[in-house]
Amino acid sequence: MAKKKVLFECQHCGMTSPKWMGKCTNCGAWDSLVELTEQQQEIVKLTSSSPTGKSKAQAIVEVTNTEITRYSSNDIELDLVLGGGVVPGSLTLIGGSPGVGKSTLLLKIGANIANSGKNTLYVTGEESEGQVKLRADRLNATAENLYLLSEIRLEQVLFELEQRDYEFLIIDSIQTMYSENITSAPGSVTQVRQITFDLMRIAKERGIAIFIIGHITKEGSIAGPRVLEHMVDTVLYFEGDSSQELRILRGFKNRFGPTNEIGVFEMRNEGLVSAKDISSRFFNQSKAQPGSALTVVMEGSRPLILEVQALVSDSHAPNAKRQATGFDNNRLNMLLALLERKLEIPLNGYDVFINIAGGIKINETSADLAVLAAIISSFRDRTISKETVFIGEVSLVGDIREVFQVDTRLRELQMHNISKVLLAKKPKETHGVKCYAVDEVTKLIDWM
Repeated sequence: MAKKKVLFECQHCGMTSPKWMGKCTNCGAWDSLVELTEQQQEIVKLTSSSPTGKSKAQAIVEVTNTEITRYSSNDIELDLVLGGGVVPGSLTLIGGSPGVGKSTLLLKIGANIANSGKNTLYVTGEESEGQVKLRADRLNATAENLYLLSEIRLEQVLFELEQRDYEFLIIDSIQTMYSENITSAPGSVTQVRQITFDLMRIAKERGIAIFIIGHITKEGSIAGPRVLEHMVDTVLYFEGDSSQELRILRGFKNRFGPTNEIGVFEMRNEGLVSAKDISSRFFNQSKAQPGSALTVVMEGSRPLILEVQALVSDSHAPNAKRQATGFDNNRLNMLLALLERKLEIPLNGYDVFINIAGGIKINETSADLAVLAAIISSFRDRTISKETVFIGEVSLVGDIREVFQVDTRLRELQMHNISKVLLAKKPKETHGVKCYAVDEVTKLIDWM
């Protein structure tokens, strides 16, 4: 008698193992491995194995270029994040915390595309058709070519796709969908893997652009999801709290365009709309106060002027606190060590807090100089003029190094009538902004 093959699968990351383990070796989750049935094991093999059809390698110089066609979603910010518009046959995943505006945005986008003459299907597994209609009326997101389907069975969704020539499909959300051919519960890794695989096949075969909404876990990643992120063409995440007016949509993966673009939206009564004049939303030019310094960062092709806020206060604990919001905490500790070493500023007995105004997260090192300036300003209780901007990367040896796209940053400063900038090297073209070269941290103190 043949021995039964046993396979266990992690319900957090999708890792498979021939034996049960209390802790997943891939994601570290405890008690997350579940035994798969023979049917589920076949699905895992099907979605992870290579195609059975014969294929032949071809020299890359003989491969013909495939032109990517796009059509606009009639939303400037979303088109920017997607790289210029919606690609037919693409599979896009949008994640974010509850209430951040995922369903609101895609309902408006679905109406925009339907108004352009394309048949659009909005599949909801969490609300009734009447609930979606109420929200659509409030958002003014109604169109004759926009169709609603309240369904959680994948087979019924595929049947509906056969009834009409749809060009745009929205799934809200992927965790509520389930296939009748799989015995596991909706939202499990096996269900998510198979449903995403089927949707990907439909998108490529019929040229339908599909947008999937994915819930996120308390750690901030999409539930079930490393499986999802690898299978889809584009991954977008909403950043920002549901209580904030501004929401940021950031691209983390895009097979058809750049991955470092962001879209900024504003929540209003009529839903999420593209924010206008966003540069002035992230900094305040009205009054200078100690602990505030301005910098310019690049988010994709877009320069943003940000306000770095610092608070240095006496510590009443054995270990002083170092906390950063919107800035890398490890990099903050490095900069504080540099201040104590190079500038002999005694920060051991002080709590240091850093905040990037507007709720945005800085992912580049050009804000290092502004963080140092804000900390020194708060420590010495001295204000920095709102007409001055700090741009530069600070190294461990105390050097201030150049950053990329300085010309674009200076043009942005000129548009907001900011007159002074401190940076590592004075550029050839200053665009009417007074540039001061500061190549060492010690010179920053002399300037201040």
